[in-house]
Amino acid sequence: MEGVSKLFRTFGKRAKPSSTLPEELCRRFSLAEMKIATNNFDDKLLIDLDSFAKVYKGLLIDDCSCTINVAIKCVTFDWSRTEVVLACQLHHPNHVPLIGYCLDDQQMILVYEFMVNGNLGDHLYGNTNHHGPLPWKQRLQICIEVARALHYLHTGLKHTIIHRNVKPSNILLDEKWEAKLGDLGLSKLGPSSLSKALIKIESQVVGTYGYADPGYLATGELTDRSDVYSFGVVLLEVLCGRKAFQRLGVEEQHYLVDWARKCKREGTINRIIDPYLMGKIAPECFKIYLDIATSCVRNEGNDRPTIGEVEVDLEHALQLQQSADAERKDGVDQYNYTIVEYISSTASPVESFSGVYSTTT
Repeated sequence: MEGVSKLFRTFGKRAKPSSTLPEELCRRFSLAEMKIATNNFDDKLLIDLDSFAKVYKGLLIDDCSCTINVAIKCVTFDWSRTEVVLACQLHHPNHVPLIGYCLDDQQMILVYEFMVNGNLGDHLYGNTNHHGPLPWKQRLQICIEVARALHYLHTGLKHTIIHRNVKPSNILLDEKWEAKLGDLGLSKLGPSSLSKALIKIESQVVGTYGYADPGYLATGELTDRSDVYSFGVVLLEVLCGRKAFQRLGVEEQHYLVDWARKCKREGTINRIIDPYLMGKIAPECFKIYLDIATSCVRNEGNDRPTIGEVEVDLEHALQLQQSADAERKDGVDQYNYTIVEYISSTASPVESFSGVYSTTT
């Protein structure tokens, strides 16, 4: 972080920031500096590509000849101004730090701190050859940190910010495996965060297939609980090691949320657990975690918890896991249980996920 702070002091002093951007919070780089940092935007340095942006791994050299690894994101103007204005205002350990920006004639270039361990999705889906599957407690800690990042967006600033694109590929991991929520390009600024009313904003529907709040898709009405829904999908992915949407065959559900509902309804909830995690989750922790995840993806926004409530419950789930691990005396690293039932006896199988958890030993 000391090197990054030095970049704020030493880079971009030769160019004057745009009057519409917060010059006191962000540094403006020249295009020449960006070309040097990326070897003239060499495709060999490209680390991410989608319809809105290209991201390069870059190298900056400050006035003391120290080198800093950065992520250089080239985005279209439609989304970039929102991202840079919001990102410059964030001061939270679980958000990707924005170092500065560069204005080009056809695009904006954003300079972020480089996250050496990539994104959560790569580790959940087995897209990395450098590391094995993430342990359960590490997954829980990452989820807690993302919840903190969202809680900060929803309540920690003068105005609520709704992210609108919470998904594993936007959850980055630093050298200490701490989670950093990134990509504010689709974020929406809401009313005062001091308001206790459920925040509702009329909005053009944007987001990612499989993660978007169904109520938002149907009405265009955006709320802070829309982020909670997306985060609930992420929680299910963390537990299952599966993508939110994928083709699994003729008989399998395409949507992870629907598949989880089906397994819960049929009393086969053990089918949704990542095989790597089988026997490694304490039953008490599993019950709390599944309650959290499934309450987040309820169809009605009013029925979902706030992100602050989710954060507290996730911390409780981690404490239960840590306590269960500490109390183990048999020297075996597997929990000897089988999940046989987690089904609701009274509520609709589509709308409700509250139920009864039991195990056999």
